[in-house]
Amino acid sequence: MAENEDKKAKKSEQPQPQRQKAEAGQAKPAKAERADKAGKAAKGEAAEKPAVVREPEPRVPARLKVQFEEAIRAKIAEQFGYKNRFEVPTLDKVVINMGIGEGVADKKKVDSAAADLALISGQKAVVTKARKSIATYKVRAGQAIGCKVTLRKARMYEFLDRLINIALPRVRDFRGLNPKSFDGRGNYSLGIKEHIVFPEIDYDKATDVWGMDITVCTTARNDDEARALLAAFNFPFRQ
Repeated sequence: MAENEDKKAKKSEQPQPQRQKAEAGQAKPAKAERADKAGKAAKGEAAEKPAVVREPEPRVPARLKVQFEEAIRAKIAEQFGYKNRFEVPTLDKVVINMGIGEGVADKKKVDSAAADLALISGQKAVVTKARKSIATYKVRAGQAIGCKVTLRKARMYEFLDRLINIALPRVRDFRGLNPKSFDGRGNYSLGIKEHIVFPEIDYDKATDVWGMDITVCTTARNDDEARALLAAFNFPFRQ
């Protein structure tokens, strides 16, 4: 009898872990339901909140561009007797070139000059390389010897605005630009000996001083039209 009672007690003890597992299995779905309800509530709150939409900043046109459209175009048309507004010459592009002769010995100086030119123009500069080898100057074909930038549209007008009103007045012993530096096709070129005249370059941090050549290309058919156009933009020509 005692043995039978022991067997019954063992059998009754065995299902208890299974019951606990079943109870735990029933409890898990309850927790999952609570988590799903909480997630749905959070999604509903997120949907109720309006999404923040940033409005694009208004684009401010270049000052010289506005001046050309409002005043200079009519002035040039009246001066040369143009009947069609599209006959009036306009600015096409501005090319800035920096030749770094010291780059033959140290390439880092070319990279430094390109970085400064990018600050001045607001556009990444292109490193120029030698086309052929010249033994006298120790130059090999494909060697970096300078950098350049071509500006058009808004950046062109912004650069010319800073050049006329800020950079040129800071040139030492400045007595005006040469009015004869035209190429006969309406393009004007000028040279600057020190690139630190631009406010973007910190004079205290500049390790070297380089010169640059600036060419202003226009759609004028002759030098007289180009000279009148640049004079209307307040280019400080020498009298």
